[in-house]
Amino acid sequence: MEALLGHCLSMPGAVKEYPFGPDPIVMKTGGKMFALIPGDGSSISLKCDPIIAENLRQQYEAITPGYHLNKKHWNSIALDGSVPVAELLDMIDHSYELVLKGMTKAERARIAEAASAAQA
Repeated sequence: MEALLGHCLSMPGAVKEYPFGPDPIVMKTGGKMFALIPGDGSSISLKCDPIIAENLRQQYEAITPGYHLNKKHWNSIALDGSVPVAELLDMIDHSYELVLKGMTKAERARIAEAASAAQA
């Protein structure tokens, strides 16, 4: 769980927020959510291309349509050890990239600038 949080926070412009109270943890970039983690850490919900989302659901029992989210564009993944960590990290990357892709060029540039400044 900590590795997943760390990976989320390593994304340019990523922040951890609690807009719904003490939990769940919401990971955002540019004000847009790319990951949702309940307080008990039992799962993670990630944005996903609809075709890939369906394929992942068929491949893993632990992956289901997004809980309380748009079921076409979000998957909830039970963190029960059945999905390899490398695959989870790839799913986080994919979710982040989809959110970034939905932003304007100016928003993406702002995030890249802020990330560069933070590294300096």
